[in-house]
Amino acid sequence: MTVGVLPVQQLKHLIASGAITADPAILPDQIQPASVDLRLGTIAYRVRASFLVGQGTVAHRIAEFEMHRIDLTAGAVLEKGCVYVIPLMEHLDLPSDITAVANAKSSTGRLDLLTRCITDGGVEFDRITAGYKGPLYAEVCPKSFSVLVRAGQRLNQIRFRRGQAALDDTALEMLHKSEPLVSGKAVISGGLGFSVDLRPSAGDLVGYRAKPHTGVVDIAKIGYYPASEFWEEIRTTSGRIILDPGAFYILVSCEAVTIPPDYAAEMAPYLAMAGEFRVHYAGFFDPGFGHASAGGAGSRGVLEVRCHEAPFVLEHGQVVGRLVYEKMAARPDTLYGAGIASNYQGQGLKLAKQFRS
Repeated sequence: MTVGVLPVQQLKHLIASGAITADPAILPDQIQPASVDLRLGTIAYRVRASFLVGQGTVAHRIAEFEMHRIDLTAGAVLEKGCVYVIPLMEHLDLPSDITAVANAKSSTGRLDLLTRCITDGGVEFDRITAGYKGPLYAEVCPKSFSVLVRAGQRLNQIRFRRGQAALDDTALEMLHKSEPLVSGKAVISGGLGFSVDLRPSAGDLVGYRAKPHTGVVDIAKIGYYPASEFWEEIRTTSGRIILDPGAFYILVSCEAVTIPPDYAAEMAPYLAMAGEFRVHYAGFFDPGFGHASAGGAGSRGVLEVRCHEAPFVLEHGQVVGRLVYEKMAARPDTLYGAGIASNYQGQGLKLAKQFRS
């Protein structure tokens, strides 16, 4: 069998074979070009702390750390700063040669809604071992805003792969020469580097900072909330900003990125030594993102940035993250942005879809 990330047609085969099941059954629009959206179940457990299971099951850990439980059937608020564990509707029975990795969906990351997948026996967040058989859970911790969620809503997604298909720097350089992956000069070191844009081509708006005291965000309401009630605009003409410790920012990359149809990518942190901040890496980039064959002409990466212990000066053009490219096991029958609802094709600086300018 071909090594690589499984495309939509092979994901459908996994579902048909019973390797991915759900109650209720998986919906057609959950299946993306290179991933499957995961749905929240009906109960959220408020727990004392985040945890990894190691030996044993998530259910046993919930029983140990549970404070109370919340019915999500009609919707409920997950409070900012609290940790919840929510059984997902999907269940896995993977073949011995298939591993999986989960990640928050783009809008989840832009809400600063920390969402990670945990499994029975798991020793890492978001990483599912080959041959895993068992339930899936989402650990959810709202960081900037309290959120209203309902059973069936989708905060994270899962990608399946056979073998190791990540491109090393040599292969990435060859791919970039044959088909440019980024506008401007390619910085290739452990992936394709991207930098922050603090000198916009028009105006002086470079980003947004989450306000510390806001109302609840109902994630089902699209284009509903005035951005000014939840976000402060960050404006500068100096080409630099100072990040405040503990604050959450939405910024944008200088580079327009392309993901060719035979590849997928994942956003990863750059280097811990690069500064007192972290770019949130909620980011699967699907085949066709920003690609001409899917109606794109390069799409810039939106950066979800949190500053840590000390104020930090961020400069225009500073490299803050990287994209790790992987081969697809086959070209997907459907590409990102081509005939499917893709919210961020051709994007620039953009808040989560719940907000309006």
